[in-house]
Amino acid sequence: MRLFVSARGVEEAMVCTAVSDQVDMVDVEDPREGPLGAPPPWVVRAVREMTPRGKQVSATVGGAPFRPGAAALAALGAAASGADQVRVGLFGTATPDQAVELVRGVVRAVKEHDPALTVVALGYADARRIGSVNPLSVPYVAHESGADGAMLDTAVKGGPGLFDLLEPSLCGEFAAAAHGFGLTAVLAGGLTAADAPDLAATGADALAVRGAVCAGGDRESGALRGESVTALRQALDAQLGGSPYPSGLPLAGGAALS
Repeated sequence: MRLFVSARGVEEAMVCTAVSDQVDMVDVEDPREGPLGAPPPWVVRAVREMTPRGKQVSATVGGAPFRPGAAALAALGAAASGADQVRVGLFGTATPDQAVELVRGVVRAVKEHDPALTVVALGYADARRIGSVNPLSVPYVAHESGADGAMLDTAVKGGPGLFDLLEPSLCGEFAAAAHGFGLTAVLAGGLTAADAPDLAATGADALAVRGAVCAGGDRESGALRGESVTALRQALDAQLGGSPYPSGLPLAGGAALS
């Protein structure tokens, strides 16, 4: 299982670099701007410049309201700043049709800039709480919009985690649906090393974390800790014992599971 670690700025990205053999992608975000807070373009650029070229960098355009033009423009900014992957949260989309329209614009903006870059559509397990699209429809949304991956997260941080809101079996259905469309399946949302057995059972391709690898589990104020990244990586590897997923399954960015 791939491990994506969220870094707040260049200093934390340096921590990821120090344990780069444990990290598959550095996610750049600003938690002060919300659960999927968008970073400034100069931060994305700086993180890309100091991250080893063999490691990908992703950037979020935030939990987008239903403003397709604004989302597409923000996505182009992330792509032009050096992000290998752009993520868009479906925060303000109430229906699958709205979500497809929003993500399709993001995909067009990113792919016209560079076809090799990837886009991930992100839904929220606590969608009812925020009036967002059903999270289990996100693989369909991603497929219909031409995105490369589908992701599950939580909108309200500090509350119930992903597996508190959706049974691991439902997360497994999410991953299976994504794979059926040839998409990468990513899980996030308050998950820790203790969730490794359930994570392994879902069949997801990647886990994205921040709080689990920050001091005190505090995603907003806690500093990213390299030793926590290593411990989480070891816990995942202990459960998976190597990749149990189909060989050659496409991942965002053209990689494949071995």
